[in-house]
Amino acid sequence: MTLAPQSARTSTDEDADVAPRADCLADSAGGLTFDMAETGESGDTHLVLLHRDGIREVRLPLAPAADGRLRAALPSGVELPEGRWNAFAQTGDGEPQRLAPGLNDLRSLVDRVPSGARGHVAVRIPYATKHGNLSVRSWLRAPHAEAGELHIGQDGLGVHGQVYGVALTPDAYAESAGREGTGPVPRIGVHRDGALFRFTVDYGALPAGLWDLWLRPAGESGPRVRIARLLDDIADKKPIFTYPKVTLETADGPVTAGPYYTSDNDLSVAVTAADV
Repeated sequence: MTLAPQSARTSTDEDADVAPRADCLADSAGGLTFDMAETGESGDTHLVLLHRDGIREVRLPLAPAADGRLRAALPSGVELPEGRWNAFAQTGDGEPQRLAPGLNDLRSLVDRVPSGARGHVAVRIPYATKHGNLSVRSWLRAPHAEAGELHIGQDGLGVHGQVYGVALTPDAYAESAGREGTGPVPRIGVHRDGALFRFTVDYGALPAGLWDLWLRPAGESGPRVRIARLLDDIADKKPIFTYPKVTLETADGPVTAGPYYTSDNDLSVAVTAADV
């Protein structure tokens, strides 16, 4: 039975009060384990992850575990395409039930350092939606440039990070790409130390607009990798990771500039004309 017909239904806080709860345990390899109470219904029970597009779904069998619980595993080797996935429980051909979050043990995600041996980085973070339902945010990046420390300067932004799934070469550079054709794409020199990189974004070189930060680890002939911060336990960094903005004089007049994370946890810079 497909879950697509249920995807259009809007969940409410009242739904979350009566929804079955699932505990989540994350492992350092990128896998998730879901535990929930037995449903009391007859038939095979599955945990179903439905992508927000209402089409793609992943079905995981919920098998009996200890203390009358049911358990489903999403190993790191099972592909979960990038996006947001709503969690349901379904027994037999019965009506799917939206799950509410129980206890989330995400300690293994903090300061996670994947090997990168598979050529990609898989990240899955369970979280509570604004309606109190359980969803999973998934990223699948190949290769991946992980943003680390950000250093806020008066004239620019210092970015430290690490690349996975590809080698940094002497031709490596970073670039800031303006959205909607906002000016040229300035190249930024990169300092390398193995898989570690660092560079500085010169605010004065950026016209007003939104600028997305990319890494070219092998230069112009290699992949173009979006710089993001994914390797922790925070599903939505935009409202949590806030940084000070600076005001400076440029050839186009005074501007205010500063970094921020997008709704996909990608690193960007906003430059706006300053009020004078």
